[in-house]
Amino acid sequence: MIDQRPPTIDPIAAQRWAQRRGAQLPLQAPWLHEEVGSRMQERLDWISQTPKAWAHWAAVNGGLDTHRKIAARYPNSQCFMQEVHIDTAQAAIKFIAPAWWTPARWRSTVQAAAPAEGAVQLVWANMLLHSLADPQATIGQWQRALAVDGFLMFSCLGPDTVRELQAVYSALGWGPCSHAFTDMHDWGDMLVQAGFAEPVMDMERIVLSFASPARALQELRGLGRNLHPQRRADLCGRGYQRQLEAAITEHLTGPDGQIQLTFEIIYGHAFKPAPRIKMSSESAVSIQDMRSMLARGKVQ
Repeated sequence: MIDQRPPTIDPIAAQRWAQRRGAQLPLQAPWLHEEVGSRMQERLDWISQTPKAWAHWAAVNGGLDTHRKIAARYPNSQCFMQEVHIDTAQAAIKFIAPAWWTPARWRSTVQAAAPAEGAVQLVWANMLLHSLADPQATIGQWQRALAVDGFLMFSCLGPDTVRELQAVYSALGWGPCSHAFTDMHDWGDMLVQAGFAEPVMDMERIVLSFASPARALQELRGLGRNLHPQRRADLCGRGYQRQLEAAITEHLTGPDGQIQLTFEIIYGHAFKPAPRIKMSSESAVSIQDMRSMLARGKVQ
């Protein structure tokens, strides 16, 4: 049994970050999120199925430019945009909507709501799971939202993310600079546990260069927060900031004068299989599963 709650994420801090991220303005995702989303949407070339409806989980955080690319790929598909705050979803819909005088705007089928059970053939979640204290619960939501044979596409940060900065913190004797990130094999196990089939996991490392420590830290603040339960509890002043920037300059500056940080990106893909429930003297089956089984003749 896979532990549903990552041991190095403070659930209260994770909830606060989700609330803050969910209400973010302006509606602009970090550059890295858009880049990862763009690479992930190219993987849709491997999928022959055209979804009648799809759901975008945390679309603003995942990237609205990426959203436009998926919408252009599936122009006749209904879309559900799930956000922590309904106002954020509605603002995002207005942001991505075509000009008011174009027919495309009148044909818009984007809804600011989570999909009903079995309502979509694609769930898309870019750079979300690594910041959740209970990711298994969200994976379960995705599985229920998908119709049979629907598929999930997601990405998140992996364990090698900012390993250079972790080494700096260790050398300074400080606590962890971030919570631990889950390995891709564990994500695959959680997908199977949640009822997904044929999970395919892969990863790549993206190395970003920064002209200064201040610029690197600015980018990291945009990407997320340190949600580790043993993170510093006190407020960090300017002295701490100067010490950290000096340590980054000393340990992470390359021959070209640039500061480099590694980000491990995990990509996941899985299908929702048809339910197979062996009937005993007493069995409980949801209406949605029963419809799927009857349609496919899967009742055994």
